Amino acid sequence: MPITEFLEKNAREYKDEVSLVEINPEFRPESRITWREYSLMQPVPGEPLRRELTWGDFDKKANRFANLLLSRGLRKGDKVAILMMNSIEWLPAYFGILKAGAVAVPLNFRYTAEEIKYCLSKADVSILIFGPEFVGRIEEICDRIPDVKHLFYVGEDCPTFADCFEDYIVFCSSHKPAVTITDDDDGAIYFSSGTTGFPKAILHKHRSLVHACLTEQNHHGQTHDDVFLCIPPLYHTGAKMHWFGSLVVGGKAVLLKGVRPDWIIKAASDEKCTIVWLLVPWAQDILDAIDSGAIKLDEYALSQWRLMHIGAQPVPPSLIKRWFKYFPNHQYDTNYGLSESIGPGCVHLGVENPHKVGAIGKAGYGWQIKIIDEHENTVERGEVGELCVKGPGVMTCYYKDEKASNEVLHDGWLYTGDMAMEDEDGFIFLVDRKKDVIISGGENLYPVQIEDFLRKMEEIKDVAVIGLPDSRLGEAAAAIIEVREGFDLTEKQVADFCLELPKYKRPRHIIFADIPRNPTGKIEKPKLRQIYCGESLVAKQINN
Repeated sequence: MPITEFLEKNAREYKDEVSLVEINPEFRPESRITWREYSLMQPVPGEPLRRELTWGDFDKKANRFANLLLSRGLRKGDKVAILMMNSIEWLPAYFGILKAGAVAVPLNFRYTAEEIKYCLSKADVSILIFGPEFVGRIEEICDRIPDVKHLFYVGEDCPTFADCFEDYIVFCSSHKPAVTITDDDDGAIYFSSGTTGFPKAILHKHRSLVHACLTEQNHHGQTHDDVFLCIPPLYHTGAKMHWFGSLVVGGKAVLLKGVRPDWIIKAASDEKCTIVWLLVPWAQDILDAIDSGAIKLDEYALSQWRLMHIGAQPVPPSLIKRWFKYFPNHQYDTNYGLSESIGPGCVHLGVENPHKVGAIGKAGYGWQIKIIDEHENTVERGEVGELCVKGPGVMTCYYKDEKASNEVLHDGWLYTGDMAMEDEDGFIFLVDRKKDVIISGGENLYPVQIEDFLRKMEEIKDVAVIGLPDSRLGEAAAAIIEVREGFDLTEKQVADFCLELPKYKRPRHIIFADIPRNPTGKIEKPKLRQIYCGESLVAKQINN
């Protein structure tokens, strides 16, 4: 069945129950407001704006947008892009596109004008819906995207080059359009992170989207009474596919616009959230705020919060140990996935395995995994190789890129490019990205292992290990370290701490600097390599 049927079922069974809540801590509260009222409001710190949407209205809004698209000549299989910040309008727009039989193309809100232009062209987008934050970028390219026939603007003060979404949507039918959708129909195109150039367009069918729903609900046991706090950007598979667990059971979700620790804890308390998905930096910030006394947990109602899970990157075991100190009754899970495998869940730790924190887990619901060497032979347990996954959520292809597709898709298997190993209990540990492995003096160094070791120092907030050119070794490991606020740390202290590591694994360069991360929390190592490999190194070499 297509994923739209979950929404329609919820609209029938939970018509008047709340499906989505939007909280914007930088605006004063109102229960239900128009876009005009929203845009005219002045920020009042500490008094959040709150909007909500029932399942019945969610489905009606999706139907109206679908009918609006069809009235503009949209045909089944056409591509419609979404360029909006998280809001209560985002998901109804997404489902409206799907209900029209079109392919949804979410775009990264950090894209430059030229990246937006590239993605619109790459995905053959014919219609774009965008928000007020992007007027300048769209205006810059609007006369250079001739294949985009219609631009819909969601917000106040519609620019002259676009149509006002609200002016047209009110006249469209709220009934389901007469479009037949099947599991084999294309459903969405997601773009890769694009950290090594322009991003790739990842095509998924409806069956992939449905499998993401079933996987998430199977792993975390969402019920209709659960409340999911969603913070990451909805354009990314990670946020949306975790929300899919709520979609399956008709559970409420809260869209929080902001990542300040106090905002997260307050939203979890006020909205009685039971499930919260965090990125590593946000979890660290929450713990630091509790440590410093900026957040006093006894001032919040958090007893209903049952699950905290993290994805998008390897999770330091030391972080989870700190987390359990303050939240001993929480379930914990970590999820591994790629946009090519419809986001998180092809590998997951499982809430029953907190003793294995540090591993990414075992094959997820409906998934198979294997680890292979450079000759595509399965490696023995304990040996490092490339992680491959297979299941109903594997992408169809990189859209309009046969060469790139053939490089990663083999007989239904997706070659992830991640290096991993399996322990004696069958748990998978992520070692590093294949392209991030450092070859130093003929030895393979896996930065994640060194990073996990360094994170044991309480002075370290964040760390990234990269390889720098070395005339003798080929590459030498460099540790870029972000120090926790209120702590001091010297190169000698780090070097002394690293004496516990085998000599060849010890970082030869120590650099104190901020760690750049993308919106999904992943360390931007290409950016670090560009900074430190492209310029003369200003760092002390440790003679070890």
